[in-house]
Amino acid sequence: MKVYGVIGWKNSGKTSLMERLVAEITGRGFSLSTVKHVHHAVDLDQPGKDTFRHRTAGAKEVALASADRLAILVEHRGPEPDLPAVLARLAPVDLILVEGYKRDAHPKVEVWRAETGHPLIQPGDPLVRAVATDATLSLPVPVLNLNDTGAVADFILRETGLV
Repeated sequence: MKVYGVIGWKNSGKTSLMERLVAEITGRGFSLSTVKHVHHAVDLDQPGKDTFRHRTAGAKEVALASADRLAILVEHRGPEPDLPAVLARLAPVDLILVEGYKRDAHPKVEVWRAETGHPLIQPGDPLVRAVATDATLSLPVPVLNLNDTGAVADFILRETGLV
């Protein structure tokens, strides 16, 4: 499976770009999964629900299956899983887009907007292969129009060898 990252600082537009890229790339006929890294506690379960009761009773994994989706909740009760461990759990697809995990060793597009007040990550990370922005920048990597989803998708698909 091909893995490509979308990184950037908070409020730079990563999630909006990810959403548009998923629609664009799947619309071209590719199978795609996503991984979203979060820095805060997340619980997709709800107290009182059967799955919550199973987890709190000690189940390591709880699968919730319906006609529309399958969710597997994993209690690792330890350090945060690294990206390779997360990727190993996913079913095979053409491309996995990763939002976050900005320090991991996979190729990435950085989303950068001046109004976030943060510096570019690209100068210090050789795995940032391009910067998607709404600003005019001169960089040693391609500068992509943040609002041209097709162009960003083209870049990622070429980089991964999918086209």
